[in-house]
Parts: sequence; C-alpha cells; structure tokens
Amino acid sequence: MNIGTAARQSGVPAKTIRYYESVGLIQPAERSASGYRVYDKQDVETLRFVQRARSLGFSVEEVGSLLALWRDRGRSSSEVKALARHRVEDIDRKIAELTEMRATLQDLMERCHGDARPECPILQGLAGKRKQAEKGAEQAAKQAAE
Repeated sequence: MNIGTAARQSGVPAKTIRYYESVGLIQPAERSASGYRVYDKQDVETLRFVQRARSLGFSVEEVGSLLALWRDRGRSSSEVKALARHRVEDIDRKIAELTEMRATLQDLMERCHGDARPECPILQGLAGKRKQAEKGAEQAAKQAAE
C-alpha cells in the first residue's frame, strides 16, 4: 500500500510517517520501482503503536524504547512498566503545575473588578507586582464602597 493508504489506516498523517522515518523511529519503507514508499500491514500496526504511545505523551525517544521492547518477545515487563511509571510521574508533575497556574489565575481574576477602573490586579500580577496588585484591589474595593 502507498503512504496515503498507510496514513489513513494507521491514523498517522503522511508527513508524520516521513518524519518518523527520518528520525529512525520506524524503518524506512520499501520502495516501488517508481520510487514510491510501499507499506504492509505490519508497518500499519507499528504506526498505530507509535501513534498511541505518542498520544499518551511518550517522547519520540521513549517510543523508540517501547518499540524495541514491543518487538523483543524475551523482554522483561518491568522495563515497560518503568517507562510507563516515569510517564505517569511526568503527567502528575504537569497536573500539579497546571493546578497551581489555575489557582493563581483564579485568585487574580477574583481580585479584578472587571469594570471601567484602570487598576487591574491581573495585569499587575502578570507584571510581577502581586503586592501592588493586592493593595490596588483593596483600594479599589474601598473606593467602590464609598
């Protein structure tokens, strides 16, 4: 099958297939007499494996390791589990970072009145002037109460 068919069957764009070949993640496809890439069912299976691993956030290098383990029937599953554990730890770190970012933005939003006043704790917070942002929000609240 040609690269377009392999792309459709695997869910991996043709451009990405070429990229995976160029970085050595997958073996270069055989070529037809006219120079076109030719793929078989095993290539499509490999592309699906790569696509799924990438969708779970594994790096190209990690996918290469996973592919090697997938192909090695004598592998130890502990190696595979260690790669998965490392990926979960990365995801947990990112979740913690995103949670902290959300809390900071939520706090800044709550301090901003969102009205015609020029004082904006969000912009002050982004400028690194959190203490000034807090004072500005307090002053604005006092003025609004008057």
